[in-house]
Amino acid sequence: MYFPKKCSLFIGNCLKYSSNQQIFCNFARKMRNYVRTYNRLLDLSSPLVMAIVNITPDSFYTSCSTLSENEILTKVDQIIAEGADILDIGACSTRPNSTPVGAEEEWKRLSMALQTIRHHWPDIPISVDTFRADIAEQAIAMGANIINDVYGGEADRHLWDVIARHQTPYVLTHACEIPNDAHTLSKLIGVLQQKLDALHQMGVTDVIVDPGFGFNKSEQQNYNILQQLNVLQCLGAPILVGISRKSMLYKPLNSTPQQVLPATIAAQTLALERGANILRVHDVAAAKQAIHIYQLTHNS
Repeated sequence: MYFPKKCSLFIGNCLKYSSNQQIFCNFARKMRNYVRTYNRLLDLSSPLVMAIVNITPDSFYTSCSTLSENEILTKVDQIIAEGADILDIGACSTRPNSTPVGAEEEWKRLSMALQTIRHHWPDIPISVDTFRADIAEQAIAMGANIINDVYGGEADRHLWDVIARHQTPYVLTHACEIPNDAHTLSKLIGVLQQKLDALHQMGVTDVIVDPGFGFNKSEQQNYNILQQLNVLQCLGAPILVGISRKSMLYKPLNSTPQQVLPATIAAQTLALERGANILRVHDVAAAKQAIHIYQLTHNS
């Protein structure tokens, strides 16, 4: 369960006093360490890896794009062998300054990928990265377990109705612009709390929150959020972090997405230290190693 009303009482102290933050966030985290899908519980007592499978020609990290059925089979076989816990399939690019493809083209790409993956791997949990209600509806019917909405319900107001009707786990991303760097985290949590309330009132209980690194945020805001990520535990929902190879990593290093795997692993490890339950990644083997070392450190 999540506790948005209680969170509103604690958030001021959480941001000011680290001891209060730790006490309450540890309590909230214990209360929600699983997500229910239609045929299983996803255990979040240990961090999971969500592997990115982009069925797009214009991903910002082109090494992760897979377009043909054979490429999908090869890619998915590899990432499952490396230890992927969840696949996140996206058929419409949401990179900055991109123009979304139409719904017909998105479904053409997505349906081919879903059918191919479900035929060969019937049990692997699948998340579908879409902001469209009609795409989500069809994807759920074809076996999608989670809907990952990078616009937090803002792009298609009917999407939440689909989620509520099917009781499908939902990734709620913060993508709203925050006017300035001051009070970044309190404003972000306020938005997520309001949306969690609304979803709860619709009967949606399996919600994963994503702070939305890189979505309408300055570099400083991104790092402020990462530094205080554990405060999001006050929402009582699992936390997903998608920070892999993003511009907040490669721009300060005057580098490229292809060259920042070490920076990605460093940022993901910081996220794990601050309570991330799911890492959304391009590089499964590297993320699994980071999680393993993190767990050895915390279990010693």
